[in-house]
Amino acid sequence: LQGSVSMSYPIHTLLIRTAHRQQNALRPALGELGLSTGQPKVLRCLAAQGPCSQRELADRCDVDPAAICRLLDGMERGGLLERRPSKADRRTGEVHLTGKGRTALQAWEERCLSFESRMLDDFSEQEKALLRDFLERAYRNVGGRL
Repeated sequence: LQGSVSMSYPIHTLLIRTAHRQQNALRPALGELGLSTGQPKVLRCLAAQGPCSQRELADRCDVDPAAICRLLDGMERGGLLERRPSKADRRTGEVHLTGKGRTALQAWEERCLSFESRMLDDFSEQEKALLRDFLERAYRNVGGRL
């Protein structure tokens, strides 16, 4: 537009705005799949890492131990996971992904990949790889563990 001033946003603002758009676009899928906020991250972690203790899960998902307990309670009631005694240490338990949880995760990932494809539509494969690398590095720089 003629006469309009182009606004250059700082990176932190662009990250927040992009994440907000993504959350708004994907939020309806959560309800359709019977999931709530935070649950896909737990499902993804269990699918990638296998059974683990509640404490390990809280650490890997960057979630407070009290919050993970509430989250897991709801997921267990929904049949997405189950808690079992640990074979290695009888004092602790392990969290296991169920078939229903695996199916929900697969459906969620399909929705996310569809959104990602639209979001990165005009990016080259090299640009996508660079973006992934930059975001992973930024996350690690602020203490995140992938």
